[in-house]
Amino acid sequence: MNSQTLKIQIPFCLMMFMQYLLLSVWWVPYVAYLTNTGISGNLKALIMSSMAIGFMASSIVGAFADRYFPAQKILSFSNFMTAVLLAYIGLTHNTVLALILVFPIMILQMPTWSLTTAIALKHLPAEQFPRVRLFGTLGWVASGLFSLVFIKVFHVEVFDGGTLPFLCGSGVALIASVLNLTLPHTPPSGKKDKISITEILGFKAFTLFRERNFRVFILCSFAAVLAYSLYYTFGAEFLQDRKFEYITITLNWGQVGELFCLFVTTIVITRFGFKKAMVFGLVAMLARYLSFWWGCVSDTPAFYIVGILFHGLIFSLFFVIGQIYIDKKAPDSLRAQTQGLLAFLLWGIGLLAGNFICSNLISANKTIDSAGAVVYDWPVIFGVTSGFSLLVLLLFVVFQRDE
Repeated sequence: MNSQTLKIQIPFCLMMFMQYLLLSVWWVPYVAYLTNTGISGNLKALIMSSMAIGFMASSIVGAFADRYFPAQKILSFSNFMTAVLLAYIGLTHNTVLALILVFPIMILQMPTWSLTTAIALKHLPAEQFPRVRLFGTLGWVASGLFSLVFIKVFHVEVFDGGTLPFLCGSGVALIASVLNLTLPHTPPSGKKDKISITEILGFKAFTLFRERNFRVFILCSFAAVLAYSLYYTFGAEFLQDRKFEYITITLNWGQVGELFCLFVTTIVITRFGFKKAMVFGLVAMLARYLSFWWGCVSDTPAFYIVGILFHGLIFSLFFVIGQIYIDKKAPDSLRAQTQGLLAFLLWGIGLLAGNFICSNLISANKTIDSAGAVVYDWPVIFGVTSGFSLLVLLLFVVFQRDE
């Protein structure tokens, strides 16, 4: 990579770093915060599904970025409003209001994931995107430093599960909002005539479903998210039950693995093609849940770390490559909408459904012992998700044609 290419990539690398840092610093330990406030069961699943609900706005935001407003200004506005709301949650003593405000935060924040992808791919060749996206993962990993600093330096007894992460997220979001205004201008690429309700909702991108491979990819990705949500949403609850002290840092080991995987993603696509690369990602998801299952059965916590480390392979080889695949399929006038559609279907509807399915799976395998303590049957829980992951893998291998 020459110095000129690196110079072009720097603004987008910084954009990705800040965008994922501002979310992960408070969202990763958020399920522990809910547990500490006494929230459980379907109510916890509903609140944790605020992320999925937020993703449902991705198509709408993408449509406006394609038609009316510069994408970098939409991104800056979303981050500024997020900073205001997170600061309020961190300072208020009204727990009910704090829980309610998470929903507008996610509606503001989650569309930015597809929006940042669309911005980067607008200015950079697709083969450079995985290494730019790598800095988003680096930001996610860096969020663990907040808990380390507050516990070790400021001697705060509880960081994960408290209100301090909200204030940290607010500060990062404010800085990100200012930096977003320095990004290269990304004007709307679609027509500026009267927009239909179909385009406002981003549904024009559904025309891509006419292609068989696109349909198979979306359906298998949707099914994969159902299983993926057990780790993604309830991973902190699992580690809390297993008495891990540094939950955010432990989960961030998965992002450490993701850093390496994103770096080599371009090589994997070039060498093996889209289908084989995504198959590797699905195999990794099956291996993750088998590692968790065996760790519980054999009472060997080291296998939990192994399962966490598989995150990098899963996310980069299946979900990030999926974003590149979508970009290749979509016409220029629909790129932001199509990225929004992918986020809407996978991280919106898919994650929402997955959260409730996994919440009920956990509840069905949770009992109270004679001492009044909660006991989880994690081997059964991970056995179910392992079986489902195998099914998704087989369906993708059989029905997705190589390109």
